[in-house]
Amino acid sequence: MGLKQTPFFEHHKAAGGRLIDFGGWELPVSYSGIIEEHKQVRGSVGLFDVSHMGEVFLRGPSALKAIRHLITNNLEIPNGHAQYTAMCNEDGGIVDDLIVYRLSDEEILVCVNASNREKDFSWIRDNNPFDDVSVVDESDDWAQIAVQGRHAETVLNGITDVDLAQVASFGVVTASVAGVSGCIIARTGYTGEDGFEVFLPVSGADQVWPAVLEAGAGFGIQPIGLGARDTLRLEAKLMLYGNDISDDTTPLEAGLGWVTKFDKPDFIGKKALATQKEQGLKRRLVCIVVEKRIARPHCPILVDGDPVGEITSGTKSPSVEANIALGYVKREFARPGTRLQVDIRGRIAEAEVVKAPFYKRPY
Repeated sequence: MGLKQTPFFEHHKAAGGRLIDFGGWELPVSYSGIIEEHKQVRGSVGLFDVSHMGEVFLRGPSALKAIRHLITNNLEIPNGHAQYTAMCNEDGGIVDDLIVYRLSDEEILVCVNASNREKDFSWIRDNNPFDDVSVVDESDDWAQIAVQGRHAETVLNGITDVDLAQVASFGVVTASVAGVSGCIIARTGYTGEDGFEVFLPVSGADQVWPAVLEAGAGFGIQPIGLGARDTLRLEAKLMLYGNDISDDTTPLEAGLGWVTKFDKPDFIGKKALATQKEQGLKRRLVCIVVEKRIARPHCPILVDGDPVGEITSGTKSPSVEANIALGYVKREFARPGTRLQVDIRGRIAEAEVVKAPFYKRPY
């Protein structure tokens, strides 16, 4: 089978995007260069194609009860708002981390990670406890873009029929974008910057992409590839499923206790997570600065030559000009200031645990 392509594929080719196989999708890793694209988002605004992400809808009278059974967070938010959460298995392992959009009491949109589309849909469908709730995978019906950076609001406001200044962080509105009706706009993102993610009908893709670029021309907007998406999210300590979290890691180990609500009546994995919390964690995901070398996933983390953990993500940060990484370490070595070593292909690099995140936006 060939690689899957998003509705914006021809636009990536026309813009000179360097296309790669990303989990079965043919997507641009970069256009002008990762560092340039990264700095464009940090300093101004950039446009991302995130159509490989999945959209699963729960609809019906018990939709809220159903999603609350499936996720660790409580979704006690008004309609027209979204919430970050984890979805766990019975052992407390993370099936996926998600953003859940409460469109109404009877309609919930779940945005799932690209690599987990089929797995998540099956999990939600098979663990939905209510007969009056339908679970529908509409991933192929939607395109999705992210407009990220300090000027994102101004850019999108020029082509929407709502005032995005009135949309709070994690707020959600239905709007027309560049004349395409039925779009869902959320003030969310995966970069550490202000910005929006827009779900739009596939039929409107060719209309919206050039309109966003035209609206942002005065801010130097450019399309941004997967390479800068990864460096941006890592600086903000936003986790990547399959690297930093998985079925074998729990929200508590990953520092996601804040989205794990033990005061909820019940959710899948609650019992296992409560036991883990009571017994104490054996490991924690931490931010690490590595001296002189770039750590990559699976590099062993050492203390005095003894293995104490493993790197899950690593890169050279364009914003803080340091080699940064995430990794799991034994709990006793998780405190900021702890000195570590990282074995990078047989060469030992000195490292230190630092306070999260590596980067915070200054506005």
